[in-house]
Amino acid sequence: MSIRNLESLFRPRSVAVIGATERPHSVGATVLANLRNGGFAGAVLAVNPKYRTLGTEPCYPAVDALPCQPDLAVICTPPATVPALIEALGRRGTRAAIVLSTGLAVLANQPQQPHEDLRQQMLDAARPYLLRILGPNCIGLISPTLGLNASFAPGDGLPGTLAFATQSGALATAVLDWARPRQIGFSHFISLGDSADVDVADVLDYLSGDPGTRAILLYVEAIRNGRRFMSAARAAARSKPIVIVKAGRAPEGARAAASHTGALAGRDDIYDAAIRRAGMLRVASTEDLFDAVETLARARPVYGNRLAIITNGGGAGVMATDALIGLGGKLATLTADRLAVLDGGLPPTWSRANPIDIIGDAPVTRYLHACDALSRATEADAVLLLHAPTAIVPSDEIATAVVSASQEDDLPLFTSWLGGDSVVRARQLCRHAGIPTYDTPEQAVMGFLQAAEYRRNQQLLMQTPPSVTDDFQPDRQQVRDIVDTALAQGRAMLSEQESKAILAAYGIPIVQTLVAPDADGAAALAISLGFPVALKIDSPDITHKSDVGGVLLDLPDAAAVRAAARTMSARISCLRPTARLAGFTVQPMANRNAGIELIVGMVADLVFGPVILFGHGGTAVSQIRDHAIGLPPLNTVLAAELVQRTRVACLLAGYRDKPSADLEALNAALVRVSALVCDVPEIAELDINPLLAGPAGVLALDARIGIHMAQGAAQDRLAILPYPKELEERITWNGTPLMLRPIRPEDEPAMRAFFEQLTSDDIHTRYFCSFRDPGHPRLARMTQIDYAREMSLVAVSDGHEGGPHILGEVRAAADPDNAVAELGVVVRSDCQGKGLGTLLLQRLIATCRARGTRTLEGYVLSGNRPMLDLARRAGFSVSAEAGADAVRIRLELGRAVAPGSNPGT
Repeated sequence: MSIRNLESLFRPRSVAVIGATERPHSVGATVLANLRNGGFAGAVLAVNPKYRTLGTEPCYPAVDALPCQPDLAVICTPPATVPALIEALGRRGTRAAIVLSTGLAVLANQPQQPHEDLRQQMLDAARPYLLRILGPNCIGLISPTLGLNASFAPGDGLPGTLAFATQSGALATAVLDWARPRQIGFSHFISLGDSADVDVADVLDYLSGDPGTRAILLYVEAIRNGRRFMSAARAAARSKPIVIVKAGRAPEGARAAASHTGALAGRDDIYDAAIRRAGMLRVASTEDLFDAVETLARARPVYGNRLAIITNGGGAGVMATDALIGLGGKLATLTADRLAVLDGGLPPTWSRANPIDIIGDAPVTRYLHACDALSRATEADAVLLLHAPTAIVPSDEIATAVVSASQEDDLPLFTSWLGGDSVVRARQLCRHAGIPTYDTPEQAVMGFLQAAEYRRNQQLLMQTPPSVTDDFQPDRQQVRDIVDTALAQGRAMLSEQESKAILAAYGIPIVQTLVAPDADGAAALAISLGFPVALKIDSPDITHKSDVGGVLLDLPDAAAVRAAARTMSARISCLRPTARLAGFTVQPMANRNAGIELIVGMVADLVFGPVILFGHGGTAVSQIRDHAIGLPPLNTVLAAELVQRTRVACLLAGYRDKPSADLEALNAALVRVSALVCDVPEIAELDINPLLAGPAGVLALDARIGIHMAQGAAQDRLAILPYPKELEERITWNGTPLMLRPIRPEDEPAMRAFFEQLTSDDIHTRYFCSFRDPGHPRLARMTQIDYAREMSLVAVSDGHEGGPHILGEVRAAADPDNAVAELGVVVRSDCQGKGLGTLLLQRLIATCRARGTRTLEGYVLSGNRPMLDLARRAGFSVSAEAGADAVRIRLELGRAVAPGSNPGT
């Protein structure tokens, strides 16, 4: 829905407990005791008609009898009472409720509404008042920094800066109990329950802007709306770390699917792809959540998985190496120059390899020498220092020296101090210095790889592929004609020839394929193509032709083709007597020894929409199971990353006497498949298997496409909106050629230069503050936007050295339900008064109106006459607010359409 009224949930000034009681061990009694004993400074009001007082405090018979309007209500009553209570609370002015009751997802016993469950009645009662509901069937909410414990959890949480949200109530109490003795504190602790209203996306939206939260931890079992989740997660992940446990790694049974892609693309693989693309970090357990967030808080950015290990004991180094290789990392290969530098300060018996064993009697100087030798090693991405305590040098002396020296090092440093009491001080010194430290080598290696994965995911978060590509122009009309014809005929599967025609229309090379009705026709076509040839059955009822012997390769002459066709026909009649045999396809034989067989496919997931699959292909694809999943839209960076996550990538890079495949052509094919599934919503499944990849490029040898009727626009089903290239417009402004376009992540340097050219007055009137250097985090937030909920249009002049120059910017940031968008406009001083602001604002208004945004509004300093004049000319109303030095401008655009929905519905 949105973050509207969530402030009443997370920061209430008063709380009513409906169903409060004195009955021991009941939910109502526990919630009331937790609120009264937790240190909450606001009013706590009990509601129950059975009592006049509870303890020393009054108890009220009904919501209408309360002496004041509570910001938040906690409902602990039977499910049948909940809808009426929500209605009463809404009338009273309450804007948030926590429903602890279970059993609302049952049919209400009301003849006039026989098909409406209590859950829907509850939501209907809340809607007119915009009352937000956490739950039902949840543990509640704890905000320790406020002393707020609106839950029936057994105890309070400690104050802190971590926010934890979970879809499992049982896990909520377990994690709370686990964290308390470890002194782990929380800004907010949220049990989501059934998420009838407030869900993971809403919580992420709120917490991303919460100044008291530095990191967000999630336990998720299922996501209902992929677009909303991805939009909220990507926005939040740009401002603070998000670490997630996604339950359900075990593979579900392969679902019935017409393609290999449909069978291979398991739900957990898809969630992995979504989490990675959202810039979050996935971990395996709740304990790993807290370890990971501490790593991300302390570690400097890690740009790869090559690790250099320094150890004073060979065993610890072996343990770290085993963990590193087992988890997919790499030992850094030290250069000859690096080994020579290390030789200069280490004893002759040192290992002369990585791990660098500096021997158990190592003094402080030996540690410092090894660390200094590696501090700028380009062949490593980080250094791990392992230390087992000895009686020769106290561990804290080594830690003191290493901490001091590490401040100037380029490479990130991780440490593991093995042991107990003797290394406690060393660990403390590292933690206080912001150096990640761990109890065991395995934990340290895990921390390093988590930091590397998080950095990779953050880089994926920055990628914003365009909706329209520059390097090729597909024949969209041909594709439209093929799909529409098949749908009109009631078909759900395109023929191989139709499928390949669609691929060719999108610039994907295909092998020539001819169709014959019978064996004699197949032989004749083979003669025209030249031998050898491949022969395949053509049947709308058989997808995997090789499963029934429907593929024969390297046929040398017409007689072999004729005989093979007759044999295939007889076999099909026996094995699949009801299958229709339309004929045969004949293809010239590709030289399969000149390439590697791959699979590229797409399947439409119910939650996240289309997903792209890439991996090792061929007839054994289901047995090899070497594949990776990505969410469209893809660009070449994302396509390359998708390829690199598979084992077959090693073969594609070349080995022994085998040359590398044309990776540029492979990446281009993946980008074009992505463009196809983004453009054509009727495509339900797609298989290119095999796609032959070699030094000369790629070639689709076989392809099948499944289709269905689609509703809404092509991009409605995408979990991530592409960069809206269609909004780009070239204009001439006062004789200067300009590009008006949406902002892109790579605009950060130009945006910094733009700020440097703004005057102090420009910055003050736009941002209501004075800063000359906005810093990387702010610039990243301004340039890495989620086009599903925000739009920034910039006027760019390319006729300068050093890249594009931004002359002006206009921005609208919508709330998550797209009802109201906050407006901002700023134009460079030397360009003001020349119509550029008007031009940008007009384009933004048109864009927001087309996206279904209902209202544009903003605040303008009352002395900013040029902006107020611009707003009035554009049709904005201007209203002053009492006691403020700013006025509000507002423009009504029309009916709001929530992001991810179809404006036409």
